[in-house]
Amino acid sequence: MTTAAAPATNTRVLADIIARPSSRARAFAIDAGLVLAGVAVVALLAKVSFFIGPIPITGQTLGVILVGAALGSARGAAAMTTYMFVGLLGLPVFAGPVAGPAYLLAPSFGFILGFIPAAFVAGWFAERAWDRKPLLAFAGFVIASVIPFVIGIPYMAFILSTVMGQDISPAGVLNAGLLPFIVPGLIKAGFAALLIPGAWALVRRVDAAKKR
Repeated sequence: MTTAAAPATNTRVLADIIARPSSRARAFAIDAGLVLAGVAVVALLAKVSFFIGPIPITGQTLGVILVGAALGSARGAAAMTTYMFVGLLGLPVFAGPVAGPAYLLAPSFGFILGFIPAAFVAGWFAERAWDRKPLLAFAGFVIASVIPFVIGIPYMAFILSTVMGQDISPAGVLNAGLLPFIVPGLIKAGFAALLIPGAWALVRRVDAAKKR
């Protein structure tokens, strides 16, 4: 199996297993394809959603973690930035049927913004080999999963109170934007912490078989 040259200061991520041509143009094309694949993964998982209030429980966070860990920090963040702009252009990639520029005023848009640094952080941990062992992967993925809430909850509160004119309280904000998501978030981080190290274990087995 041919592997890509990883950045000098970082460990390779799963995407670096793909053979990379010497041509910059072809290497860029591969990276662009990986970024678009990341967009597609999160868009598909966004449709696995349960609307329990202004913020739905979705598979997006799982997708963000998987994409960030598999692609690395830069490509993961690029994928989530592309995902955000594709949705704002009107493609139905977000949870539910609503997309386009008006989504800026949706209570959940702050979480979309938070996906960008979350993917970066998941990739950052992966570049330091935290994604090879389930416990380390789980710790890194939980940290990455927290980031959308740091951005999303204040954004949600602002939209609900200022744009929608709702009378909200701190307890109401937490009940709408945080508490229902803690257990699902831990489950998604745990699933990713099994899937990504499992993928690495498969890579190691394939590499070992090729050396025999």
